[in-house]
Amino acid sequence: MTLPADRFDGRLVLPGDSDFEEAVLGRVFNGRRPDRRPDAVLIAASVEDVRRGVLLAKERGWTVAVRSGGHAWAAWSVRDGGLLIDLGALDDIDYDAETEIVSAGPATKGGEVLSPYLEERGRFFNGGHCPSVGIGGFLLQGGQGWNQRGWGWAAESVVAVDVVTADGELVRADAEQNSDLYWAARGAGPSYPGIVVRFHLQTRPKFGALAHTVHGYELEDFTEVMTWMYENHARISTDVEIVCVSQMTETPDGGQRRLLLVTALAFGPDSDTAREYVAPFNEIPVIDRAVFVVDGVPTTLAEQRANQEVANPEHAQYICDCAWIDGDYSAEGIAAMVEGIRPLFTTNPTEKGFAIWMSNAPRRELPDMAFSLHTDAYVAAYTVYDDPADFARNRAWVTEVYEHAQPVTAGQYLGDSDMTNRQLKFMAPENWERLQGVIRDRDPEGRFARYLASDPATINTNHWEL
Repeated sequence: MTLPADRFDGRLVLPGDSDFEEAVLGRVFNGRRPDRRPDAVLIAASVEDVRRGVLLAKERGWTVAVRSGGHAWAAWSVRDGGLLIDLGALDDIDYDAETEIVSAGPATKGGEVLSPYLEERGRFFNGGHCPSVGIGGFLLQGGQGWNQRGWGWAAESVVAVDVVTADGELVRADAEQNSDLYWAARGAGPSYPGIVVRFHLQTRPKFGALAHTVHGYELEDFTEVMTWMYENHARISTDVEIVCVSQMTETPDGGQRRLLLVTALAFGPDSDTAREYVAPFNEIPVIDRAVFVVDGVPTTLAEQRANQEVANPEHAQYICDCAWIDGDYSAEGIAAMVEGIRPLFTTNPTEKGFAIWMSNAPRRELPDMAFSLHTDAYVAAYTVYDDPADFARNRAWVTEVYEHAQPVTAGQYLGDSDMTNRQLKFMAPENWERLQGVIRDRDPEGRFARYLASDPATINTNHWEL
């Protein structure tokens, strides 16, 4: 069967077309562009287009790569050869007030679109922090969203997915039917053996009030502040998102320099309770040395999203990596974890670059899903720059600081990883084996692209353990 370009509701863009480069790269968030190029780009306008695209790829022997929001730092959707199916038009939303389930297309922006839509209806879903992140790749990777520390990974709220299979069939996958595809959709990431064209998500009641605490500390106070954090973060209310950030910050004297920011965002039933949730941060022993303290002020999600947009400028050039940090909670164990991550926060070579430490404590058992590796704390470091000539030194810095953190590193999170540079474990071994079985069963011909990695034979292994 032949499916020519005019059979699509959208458009099949080929290398000879004037806008081919735009079709390949225009929706890639990271301004650091790869030199890989597909054989064609299908700008899908409908679910039926996705089906037709998969069948076209089958006919022509193409591998299929998929783009939902374009936020993967390593531009996973851009591969050499094959067909790139761009799902950017699949962004409609529907909410069922009776079941309190929202269904949305994979390109739906979790912060800019889905969150305000649900807030108007008194509901909430903990999507990605950066407002323009599409829910597709975000959920397939596990979904590190607002206050996942207390409310769970966003993928845990996925109750069903609609999937186009390797044979071009549209199926529903949930706990009762096509359960293997449902299991894999919550954590398989860019090796998912199908294309999710719709997510069905259980929402939660909208919180009553937000309270925001921010302390700014000099970098020389890093060890004392983070030692306190490791000693205390598990006892703080799980309705508080705890993130420590190293970034350039305006200071009360009108200047600007890199500080360590201790931030706590409390989701409370009312403003007084929310403030109570963040009160423990006033116990940090070096608070008297803080450059500034903002203590439990009211805020809104709109304000928080705006801050995220400033910190994550679109089309800047990024080099990023991440790690799950682990160790025992003896004095020596905490000291090792704090020292392991210190250079990520104190030596960033770019002015706009930043690093985050996110609490995931107290650690809990995860439900039965592909996503299966996390620890009490997560770190990610980003260099942010404009001149491509800065690539080499920034790449070297990212590699160096993560080598320093290696003794306390358990693995990585797919959402901030770049396996073209550094490969780590991201899934429990038994889950990895199970996923390979799902892939063999559902995509035996390798219709869909797998993880973009420098060494496909050693995926899901910490490189120093080989």
